Amino acid sequence: MTRLIVWRHGNTDWNASNRVQGQTDTPLNDLGREQAAAAAPLLAALHPDAIVASDLRRAADTAATLAALTGLPIRTDPRLRERSYGKWQGLTTEEVSSLHPEEYRRWRAGEREVGCGVETLDDLGKRVGQALQEAADSAPGGTVVVATHGGAARQGCGFLLGWSPEVLRSVGPLQNCHWTELGHDQVRGWWLRSHNAGLSGNRPTPSPV
Repeated sequence: MTRLIVWRHGNTDWNASNRVQGQTDTPLNDLGREQAAAAAPLLAALHPDAIVASDLRRAADTAATLAALTGLPIRTDPRLRERSYGKWQGLTTEEVSSLHPEEYRRWRAGEREVGCGVETLDDLGKRVGQALQEAADSAPGGTVVVATHGGAARQGCGFLLGWSPEVLRSVGPLQNCHWTELGHDQVRGWWLRSHNAGLSGNRPTPSPV
């Protein structure tokens, strides 16, 4: 069986201020670095065979804490970046709701296409899902840890599982430095093993972006 651990990055100042990050390259803050350092030993205990990360530094630096414990190299893949939020990147969610009320309503409703240059859910799921599949294929029968982003993790896992965005809306958001675990074998294909695993002291951030 192949195990795929899809790990959300640690906290950032933009997470803390409810600001839309998307593909803006924001760094971890002190809390995020602490979260990554605390989570890394738990993942190291799973004896990963490979580490792959988004090339955005909040994810790559999260992955680096695990690499330091395991001695494994990190392969970066830009397809693992967070959803592109177009005109919204850099705005708080309050500003988005005020400046783009109809598009914001569609986003909150989980519609596949929002507008304002926001990447569609279908495009996001396909992009991230294909990257996750290739990461898993790099260590068949082993354990692969992928450091990515909240929205990217949700849609990418949904792509592998064959779940629609409507079904994925019933799954709670991935907390900072927590992970979703998928399993795969030739009989069952992909299935969900766990969601939001990690240290119980890590608090969810107010926004998934």
